[in-house]
Amino acid sequence: MRVAAADVIRQVLTENELEFTESEPGVFTADLPGERKLKTGVTLTVGAQAVQVHAFVARHPDENHEAVYRWLLERNLKMYGVAFAVDHLGDIHLDGRVPLHAITPVEVDRLLGSVLEYADSSFNTILELGFASSIRKEYEWRISRGESTRNLDAFKGWLEPR
Repeated sequence: MRVAAADVIRQVLTENELEFTESEPGVFTADLPGERKLKTGVTLTVGAQAVQVHAFVARHPDENHEAVYRWLLERNLKMYGVAFAVDHLGDIHLDGRVPLHAITPVEVDRLLGSVLEYADSSFNTILELGFASSIRKEYEWRISRGESTRNLDAFKGWLEPR
């Protein structure tokens, strides 16, 4: 079953024209292209009983940890295939496990879509909740120097004075 699962993952990554590496048999890493989070690195690891899905979303929040983690936990209630997790450093990831017998092209595509959707759609909220002071300082620094603030456009609603 492990070989079949690896073949399915390889097929789906190839058919979706995603560049990927297979660092060892059954361990696949690919970058999923997003809009808010420009790319999300995802690793699919074929194990003895299941395929593990792992993706980095954001580093440890600078501030407002309780609100960030609460938001992530509430979001977990509405998600498919993966859930937000926090590592020993406080960095935010998406993780999941799917039994080998459930690995089909449709399921792998759905899992990759879930990772992309959840990482991408959550990214700005995580930044707003956990990095607001840093974003505000960056914005003010750019304004004071006459620099472009285009990369901060997603946050204009709360950055600009009212």
